[in-house]
Amino acid sequence: MAAPLYEALVKYKLSGKSSFHTPGHKNNPEALPKNIFGLDYTELPETGSLFDGTSPFAEAEELAARLFGTARTCFSAGGCTLCIQAMLRLALPNGGKMLCSRVIHRSAVNTMALLGIEPLWAMPQDICAALAEAPDVRAVYITSPDYYGRITDVSRLSEACRQRKLPLLVDCAHGTQLMFTKPRLHPLLFGASMTADSAHKTLGVLTGGAWLNIADGRFARGAKEAMALFGSTSPSYPVMVSLDICREMLQEGKLDFEALQERTARVKKLAAGRGITMPAGLTDPTRITLDTASVGMKGTDAAEFLRQNGVEPEYADSAFVILIATPFNTEADFIRLEKAIGKLPVGKPLNIGAELPPLPPVNASLREAVLAEHEYAPLESAAGMTAAEAVCPCPPGIPVVMPGEIITPDVIPFLRSYGFSEIKVLK
Repeated sequence: MAAPLYEALVKYKLSGKSSFHTPGHKNNPEALPKNIFGLDYTELPETGSLFDGTSPFAEAEELAARLFGTARTCFSAGGCTLCIQAMLRLALPNGGKMLCSRVIHRSAVNTMALLGIEPLWAMPQDICAALAEAPDVRAVYITSPDYYGRITDVSRLSEACRQRKLPLLVDCAHGTQLMFTKPRLHPLLFGASMTADSAHKTLGVLTGGAWLNIADGRFARGAKEAMALFGSTSPSYPVMVSLDICREMLQEGKLDFEALQERTARVKKLAAGRGITMPAGLTDPTRITLDTASVGMKGTDAAEFLRQNGVEPEYADSAFVILIATPFNTEADFIRLEKAIGKLPVGKPLNIGAELPPLPPVNASLREAVLAEHEYAPLESAAGMTAAEAVCPCPPGIPVVMPGEIITPDVIPFLRSYGFSEIKVLK
């Protein structure tokens, strides 16, 4: 008998590639207790219940809240998706309008459809100006840092939200570690009301482990009910144990993020010396985002080159290669990465993609568009139709059309330039 998934994972492990992708524990034995998979239990009198908030969960979550300085912190074994779902439920339990950065994860889009939340979209750089012109929104939602490591000016936005008593919700899936960098750059420190933190991406936590961090006490009481609305009734105990162990390691200062920042800075310096550019502005100091198109190599081709040299990146698109480094990467990992970067072919810059088209007009509510009957239309004949999905070429990592929006003539050549040939539309 065959076990194809098991065999594929074993084969990949034997390849010995250096992991610069999630999960953050990198399968490093120092990240997790050796007996963690011998602790796969369920709700028992001794083990407690996650959504009932009974001990020992209540104690473990209280310790996490102290670490993050929040009114309440909740465990999730359903990834950051569950945290985002609960966060939106807490902020807009009966639906309503929400100002949203266009950089957004599909889990948030789908949750808004389920909860009847009406998004008002704005580009990340325009979010403060858009808020001033949106008198009837009930919350603001952004992603910071984004997938490329770019950090939003949360302080400025949170002040604008505070003046109107609006909750500021932040998808911080890729930024949990920013609470522990120097300087600390986590959104909670700059006024975020709630954040969804995907601990398994950048810390020593099993896949699916995340924290919902609630700074605004108005939303603390109903947190468990909001999570239970979406979460599995069979959460993984090993995943939740890994959250608890990781919190203890962080609290005791066992994860050296200052050393990680110094090591990643050396990698970036090497890349810059070869002419490779990186995102400008304030960025996550632990993330390595290389614009290999700046030296004549598509990101996808550069990623394959890295793989051939024993390095597995997190993600690649037409311009960028993204590498996630954590305290559980070894020095051997970094040396291998540096050697691979040193061998990357360097040439003339590539002109990648077309100019982002204007945001399209809305023809149907997000909920209607996500849940209605749909079909797939050839891209060339889709102008004037209503999109039934978010279409997000990368870069720039911003959906050019969202569910319910009209596919304008400007969108067609843009998507064509990224290789799209069809699009999901309403019937």
